[in-house]
Amino acid sequence: MQDLHTEIDSNVKQALVEDIGAGDLTASLIPGDKELSASVVSREDAVLCGVQWFEACFLALSSDTTVHWFAKDGDTVQAGYKLCEIKGQARALLSAERSALNFLQMLSAVATQTKYFVDAINGTQAVIVDTRKTLPGLRLAQKYAVKCGGGINHRFGLYDGILIKENHIIAAGGITAALRKAQEIVPPGGFIQIEVESLQELQEALTAGAGMVLLDNFTLAQLSDAVALARQQTGDQVLLEASGNMTLENVRQVAETGVDRISIGSLTKNIRAIDLSMRFSGVKEKF
Repeated sequence: MQDLHTEIDSNVKQALVEDIGAGDLTASLIPGDKELSASVVSREDAVLCGVQWFEACFLALSSDTTVHWFAKDGDTVQAGYKLCEIKGQARALLSAERSALNFLQMLSAVATQTKYFVDAINGTQAVIVDTRKTLPGLRLAQKYAVKCGGGINHRFGLYDGILIKENHIIAAGGITAALRKAQEIVPPGGFIQIEVESLQELQEALTAGAGMVLLDNFTLAQLSDAVALARQQTGDQVLLEASGNMTLENVRQVAETGVDRISIGSLTKNIRAIDLSMRFSGVKEKF
């Protein structure tokens, strides 16, 4: 996994280049020595996330920018809450504004959505897990946001774990053959998980020594049967993960079947940005 600070620098550089290009034409209307202050307010209840990305956008254009926060990543804030105050060189603040807000709105949205699911299964043994269904180039950022919302990260990419899905099983010659090959090649510290689509496939995976099983698109009744089967044969030795068509309306019922994890792609791919407002004013005093 790439270092978070390195990833933030990369994300911010790409965002600013994309937005500013050869130069911010509109910001050039403002005198170069003018300073401004601004505040950011959340217009809705949310879980804050993206503080480091937000700050990095302004600092990349002017190292003299100062940001004073009234909340931190992972905090739940109410509609109308002032998140931060900013002061700095006017052109830098205006040029970085959109990119900074894009990161803060998007990552807060992921954290907020994750928190909804985490709260929905509170009191069960299950945890909420993310997937690789992330926005291209922003996987580490979005997985960080999932953690801020109380969720758990699955593998970060194809390099840090083996997840044997339907097409891998077909290509490898079956569940047993795929698991045996995976057991030969898994790196130290890596994990092996296999996807099954029926109780019959689950039984084959258990017989072949699976330690992590992804129960794909099982009904609630099938999930309960799968948990009973796995516990009867292996105790608590096999980790069971439910996936497919998870919503806030059904996720608690899924958790109550006894599965260990529930993976949800919509945490990172179906995102509605949190509504944030950034308002500027003249500089009056230091923070």
